[in-house]
Amino acid sequence: MLTLRIINENPEKVIRQLSKKHFDGREIIGQIIDLDNTRRKTQTQLDAILGEINTISKSIGQLMKEGNREEADAAREKVRLLKETSGELGETLKEAEQKIEALLVTIPNLPHDSVPEGRTAEDNLVERSGGDIPSLDDNALPHWELAKKYDLIDFELGVKITGAGFPVYKGRGARFQRALINFFLDSARDAGFTEVQPPYLVNSDSGFGTGQLPDKEGQMYHVGLDDLYLIPTAEVPVTNIYRDVILDEKELPVRNTAYSACFRREAGSYGKDVRGLNRLHQFDKVEIVCIDKPENSYERLDEMVRYVQTLVEKLELPWRILRLCGGDISFTSALTFDFEVYSTAQKRWLEVSSVSNFESYQANRLKCRYRNAERKTELCHTLNGSALALPRIMAALLENNQTPEGIRIPAPLVPYCGFDLID
Repeated sequence: MLTLRIINENPEKVIRQLSKKHFDGREIIGQIIDLDNTRRKTQTQLDAILGEINTISKSIGQLMKEGNREEADAAREKVRLLKETSGELGETLKEAEQKIEALLVTIPNLPHDSVPEGRTAEDNLVERSGGDIPSLDDNALPHWELAKKYDLIDFELGVKITGAGFPVYKGRGARFQRALINFFLDSARDAGFTEVQPPYLVNSDSGFGTGQLPDKEGQMYHVGLDDLYLIPTAEVPVTNIYRDVILDEKELPVRNTAYSACFRREAGSYGKDVRGLNRLHQFDKVEIVCIDKPENSYERLDEMVRYVQTLVEKLELPWRILRLCGGDISFTSALTFDFEVYSTAQKRWLEVSSVSNFESYQANRLKCRYRNAERKTELCHTLNGSALALPRIMAALLENNQTPEGIRIPAPLVPYCGFDLID
């Protein structure tokens, strides 16, 4: 969430920036400033009264030693009355702080100055692109038909076992999936990321820390008996490793990678765009998470974007990078780049990665800080990206590499698969 310092320093600028995300913040920012003024005034009054209580309390013993019982009793009564007042002020202070936080969590992160204006995905800007779109035969098949033809994925069996959006990978389909996971993890480690294996269930504090709660509660699977949530991405548990942690400046940047299954309800999804692997309730993904000092975070973002670009290039996929507009960027992000690959049989671009800088927005929720050279604590900046999400990568690889002889496996994946052709 935003810090009070950011809001108080230039509220009009905050309101203008929020408008780029089509969020009208004028009323709520005004409420927060009024409450913060009340909080500051109350804190000043409370500090003064506590100081007076401390001074009078110290004098009581001396008055008793001097035999001034009447003055000592009067001092005790004054302390009692002051404590009542301090208790009332404490309640006022607590109420103001709770109201401020309740309002702060409803405000999205401020978009970076480079975020373009726009309302929908149609307004996103293409940063750069690469790769060649293959020419396929007129009888080229979409990936869900290829999966059936070569017995790679059974969507109907998944419906039987669980429901729609939970496919069963079989034989070479399962091996291909595992090959992609291992290739992405090994690539991340080679690029300097430390691999971690996180839990797939998190508590509400973790969901709040990275901003999924309360904003995206309806999209998460909730285990009610235990009050735990299935993770929508490894970003949540991996970033929460650093919740309530003060890092030393020398430990930065933190670079982690993790494979996990991901679980998303995706309520309201329907139509041709959700066929096959296009949109699932359970899918596999390798995530990269970085934590750094504020002055270095955009250098880190560029580094992460370049790294993801190397992955799609090695897989020989046609790709493009989009700079998301204000209306399409997420609630918590300051700047996001989406990667898309071209699915030739479907004749459409498929999103396979989002790489985002959250600046101090998540860190403020997480209380993720670092101690600088002057030994003062400051909020970190957090970043994360998909490197990569598997379903649409697999969809594009199956479709784009189909030949009359079978489906060709890109060279970097052959050692991981143990075969170079699905036939």
